[in-house]
Amino acid sequence: MAESEKPDTRMVEALRASLKEIERLRERNRALTAAAREPVAIVGMACRYPGGVRSPEDLWRLVADGAEGITPFPDDRGWDPDLYDPTPGAPGRSYTREGGFLHDAGDFDAAFFGISPNEALVMDPQQRLLLEGSWEALENAGIDPATLRGSRTGVFAGVMYHDYFGSFGSGSIVSGRVAYTLGLEGPTLSVDTACSSSLVTLHLAAQALRQGECTLALAGGVTVMASPGTYVEFSRQGALSPDGRCRSFADDAAGTGFSEGLGVLVLERSGFRRQPGRCVQRADGAERSLAAAGDPAGTRGGPSVRRGRGRGGRARYRYDAG
Repeated sequence: MAESEKPDTRMVEALRASLKEIERLRERNRALTAAAREPVAIVGMACRYPGGVRSPEDLWRLVADGAEGITPFPDDRGWDPDLYDPTPGAPGRSYTREGGFLHDAGDFDAAFFGISPNEALVMDPQQRLLLEGSWEALENAGIDPATLRGSRTGVFAGVMYHDYFGSFGSGSIVSGRVAYTLGLEGPTLSVDTACSSSLVTLHLAAQALRQGECTLALAGGVTVMASPGTYVEFSRQGALSPDGRCRSFADDAAGTGFSEGLGVLVLERSGFRRQPGRCVQRADGAERSLAAAGDPAGTRGGPSVRRGRGRGGRARYRYDAG
């Protein structure tokens, strides 16, 4: 072979390197595509809803029995006893006197989570409920919450009420409260897109899991109406259902109704290696104050949240509507 016809070794090596890089990129693309399409599994859940619902099993029974959770306004929140006025648009009044309420929203075992009674008193009840619900959801998944300290577990919480007197705006840190108390170091987001907040948290949690931002995620939402402001405003607009019940798409629909509640799901990628005995459903506390400095979501090496349920020391925290 003539000298001019011999292949250039540098060109050959460059072509080989290019082919290897193309194959590497193809493999990477296949992996990313598979991850983006990987199903997310629901491995645990917890809830609190009106009608005495304190678990998914209770919710199923409520629905199966055709029962409901609509009750009169709560009497422990400092609301004006003369709040009800049947005349729509009466200033400062509501022409309905019923809704869906968590009448035990003031109950909280602060010591269980290492929170002082004074701090618990000024905590938005939505923070308290989400703490309890997150703990119960993890237990439902067969996970000891204390073992997650320092893990890349994400918290995605939907919240739209920020009206707890003396703690205005603190609804925005409901996710941070859970992450801090349990020592979780994954993404932590509080989401307020009004009625769709919880659904958005589920979307964001699934996205974070698929992108490898966290290995486990808590996703859900919480609502407690500390003040009657929503009722007063919707009464002014004439948009309330007089008996507090929604009848969506029905001929006798007469306005909107409002309800409180809590729902938390524990999510992970379906292909993630799980501990034996974990239930999977396919779905294509620190002792220092929250304000403590130098905290990476939960203090490394700090006191663990006490294990077990131990709900015997629940205290009643009053509402103060100002």
